[in-house]
Amino acid sequence: MAPAAKKPAPAKKAAKAPKEGKKGKKTKKGTESYKLYIFKVLKQVHPDTGISSKSMAILNSFIADQFEKIATAAAQLSRVNKKPTLTSREIQTAVRLVLPGELAKHAVSEGTKAVTKFTSA
Repeated sequence: MAPAAKKPAPAKKAAKAPKEGKKGKKTKKGTESYKLYIFKVLKQVHPDTGISSKSMAILNSFIADQFEKIATAAAQLSRVNKKPTLTSREIQTAVRLVLPGELAKHAVSEGTKAVTKFTSA
């Protein structure tokens, strides 16, 4: 007589699925990037030009790195001046310190224009 085959153990309950958003769609946790903004600026400058995903990744890394450098310099300025708040003045000075020559002048000019537009709206 052959030994009796064991019954398989009852299956464990499946883990709960992640909560779904409105209309039954799952909400995605997207990683932050500058890709959309890079693409918008590219289309403003050269409407008929595209960009490869590798080039986009390189530009995204470059912008993230520059942001990090400027933010670090601004935080350092804030600490040195014993001010708890980062203002546009610290950012402007940090941009002047981080970016070289003519590029810094253009960046400061564009930043001033953006702040003026924001405060008037």
